[in-house]
Amino acid sequence: MIPPSTLFLTSTDTTVGFLSQDPAILDRAKGRPAGMPYLRVLPSLSALRERTRVPRSHRRRLRRAVHTTFIFPKGEAYRIVRDLRHLLLLERLGWAYSSSANPSGGAYDEAFARSCADIVVEPLRLARPPSSIYRLGRHKIRKIR
Repeated sequence: MIPPSTLFLTSTDTTVGFLSQDPAILDRAKGRPAGMPYLRVLPSLSALRERTRVPRSHRRRLRRAVHTTFIFPKGEAYRIVRDLRHLLLLERLGWAYSSSANPSGGAYDEAFARSCADIVVEPLRLARPPSSIYRLGRHKIRKIR
């Protein structure tokens, strides 16, 4: 069993990032103020259904989305992972908070990221473009990034 306070450095489905089930660990590693929300990554749509209700008008969009983060009406942000390497870790964890592996407001530095992480999952791939972010309403959708 992996303790929930473990900080992983891994290649996520979009970039090199930190994963943990404890947001306080991510706050400390990144030097970020406490209380700011984090993205939750999940291994499947059924795991998403256990946590929140997907508005009917957006269900098809959510099933087909790749590298996309959705902010739900209650303000919680989720991304379903489809990348096989990232999915292996997530299936063991069940779910995790995710953040880029850089200091808050700074650029990616591999030495910094390795020094903060408890476990490094090799190989670390080069950073790719970040995920798209959409805010879902009951009927409307708004692109954030």
